[in-house]
Amino acid sequence: MIRPLWTTWKQKAWEWRGVWIATPSITVLILLLRLCGVLEALEWSIFDQYMRWRPSEPASQRIVLVGLDEADMQYIGQGYVADQVYARLLQKLIAMEPRAIGLDIYRDLPYEPGHQALIEIFTTTENLIGIEKVVGDRLRQAVAAPPALKQTGRVAANDLLLDKDNTVRRAILTQENENGETFYSFGLYLAMFYLDAVGIAPQVIEGTDNWWQFGQMIFKPFETNDGGYIRADAGGYQVFLNYRSRPGSPFQMVSYRDILEDRVPASWGRDRLILIGAVGESFQDLFATPFTLSADQRMSGVEIHANVASQIIDAALDNRPLIKTWSEPQEWLWILLWSGIGAALTWTIRSTSHVRRFLLRQIGLFSLATATLGGTTYLAFLSGWWLPVVPAFLALSGSAIAITAYVARSAADIRKTFGRYLSDEIVATLLESPEGLRMGGERRKITILTSDLRGFTALSERLSPEEVVKVLNFYLSQMADVITAYQGTIDEFMGDGILVLFGAPTQRVDDPERAVACAIAMQLKMNEVNQQLEEWDLNALEMGIGINTGEVVVGNLGSEKRTKYGVVGSQVNLTYRIESYTTGGQIIISESTLKAAGAEIIEVESKKLVQPKGVKQPIYIYEVGGIQGTHNLSIQKEAEIFFPIPQALPLQYTILEGKHVGENLFTGQILELSTKGGLIQAEGGDNALPIVLTNIKINLQLQSPDLREDVYAKALDKPAENGRFYIRFTAKPPAIEAQLQELYHQAQKVAQP
Repeated sequence: MIRPLWTTWKQKAWEWRGVWIATPSITVLILLLRLCGVLEALEWSIFDQYMRWRPSEPASQRIVLVGLDEADMQYIGQGYVADQVYARLLQKLIAMEPRAIGLDIYRDLPYEPGHQALIEIFTTTENLIGIEKVVGDRLRQAVAAPPALKQTGRVAANDLLLDKDNTVRRAILTQENENGETFYSFGLYLAMFYLDAVGIAPQVIEGTDNWWQFGQMIFKPFETNDGGYIRADAGGYQVFLNYRSRPGSPFQMVSYRDILEDRVPASWGRDRLILIGAVGESFQDLFATPFTLSADQRMSGVEIHANVASQIIDAALDNRPLIKTWSEPQEWLWILLWSGIGAALTWTIRSTSHVRRFLLRQIGLFSLATATLGGTTYLAFLSGWWLPVVPAFLALSGSAIAITAYVARSAADIRKTFGRYLSDEIVATLLESPEGLRMGGERRKITILTSDLRGFTALSERLSPEEVVKVLNFYLSQMADVITAYQGTIDEFMGDGILVLFGAPTQRVDDPERAVACAIAMQLKMNEVNQQLEEWDLNALEMGIGINTGEVVVGNLGSEKRTKYGVVGSQVNLTYRIESYTTGGQIIISESTLKAAGAEIIEVESKKLVQPKGVKQPIYIYEVGGIQGTHNLSIQKEAEIFFPIPQALPLQYTILEGKHVGENLFTGQILELSTKGGLIQAEGGDNALPIVLTNIKINLQLQSPDLREDVYAKALDKPAENGRFYIRFTAKPPAIEAQLQELYHQAQKVAQP
């Protein structure tokens, strides 16, 4: 029971081999690309787009802004804001009873007049927070906090984290300066003031590396490879910055002039966080955020700090989601999943026979999978999860492409494999043409060539099956090369016979001409075949070829389960009949082929009138010696001389009727021999004479039992005296061939001393 189950699973695994190979391979490739940082910018862009697509949130009721712009500077009437202006501004804001005031303005030097008044406010206002730039060279980049605020510890760092594309996507909650001092960020410090009023203070989660918790919300610190980041600086306590919405909308903002001239209600800032900062273009405190598509959409630093404070407060009080990411192994599995989806979807439709249908289905499934990926990750983003989109999409598409390439390669392999059984043209018709696999055929005039080896059956009886296959494969491969060169279509191999079509599946004007030229080239190729046979210590072989041109039905024959591309019709049978009249080395064509190929370019050796079996009227057949014109080929024949042998060789013979041995047994003698034939004296008069081009089986009456094997021959159309006929041997056992060759040489010596 276990073995069949294992076999079933093994078979299933093999059926899905493309998926098992493509899925992990593409996943590893995508992970390597990601590790190299190639995908980082693309992942940031998707993050930004999802941030822009999120529904806008209502303006915060907990945080308000006082922004300094160019109009305020004109109102103040000088090139800087004096300390007395800030003293008046802060006095008015303090009177509104806010929970805390954040001054996002550097005031480390006195700006007279009003400096002492401002210092007094710094000293006496416990909920006023100043800023200090912590990161950077102390002499050139870092900026100290106002001493009065520094002494009371009411100073926070206002440094912002910029990614490589100068976009702010992360918030820093705590950080250290070069002396190892820890600073709260400006946004965090203000949020802590706000939350402290409702009894919420940060808690450190036990068992963690000092993770903070506000209310029920845990702020997981950013790690170097979180989200789409690769080897990012994770110094300090960083988190992803979850902006409320588009610039200008999340916080109510008023100008300095609005406050100084009492244009806002006295209760405007009560129980709120009030952040003061520069928002004008000329103050150079504008930064790119995920919402930034152009320079005029940059966000001021004070707005970014307000977003940080709002993120912490809303998470603690309203459970507003933070932006979270999976661990690296979880993201790897996610990418592996989408790689598997892409591979599996494409693999399931790989058997679609129509290329266009395959592509349409693939596009449809790929679009559906892509939409599912986009929808899933976007919905997850709305819930606060940043899942890998670009790597998953590349894994999905990469696996689909890999499987498509595999299918294409398999199709090429199939084409190559089928090409060993069918011609390239038939394979192309089956695989590419819309009608290629349609059952049935069409009536068409084509030229048919068939060939057969003389004596191969007798040779195969004396060889092992392995040797027969070796000889046959070598012969067929040589002939196939010639046929391909002349653009013939090999319809099938039948043992040592070949059926070739000229005009199917593709018709050309010169099909008959090429068929004749191909036949001559095949006969010439037999020289190389016999050279190889000689090296294998085997007897030489001869081939006969018949060619006919006529109307047949050509196409896919059979059933839906088993189909064969081929031809049917009486002209096919006639071609086989014509080939049966050939002797070794001969090419015989029908009159229709002679006319179609062009009688003026065909070299005709002889013309015979025959009546093949199944044909009502006698027909003329022509032995071809060569072809002129473009191909210019000819068969070189040796002159065949018959010599009388010293002593007649007795024999018995029967006439073959097709492939069957006739019932009548005749006797006679061989009187003369040539290298390939002989002259037989029939004992029985004209009644014992075979019809011209008939096949006969001969048994020589030799003394040795080893020399009594059957010999096959064909009666020639060569004039002879009454009661005699010439033959051409078509199959001779090696021992008999050696004996006949010895007799021939003896006769030759006698005749030519």
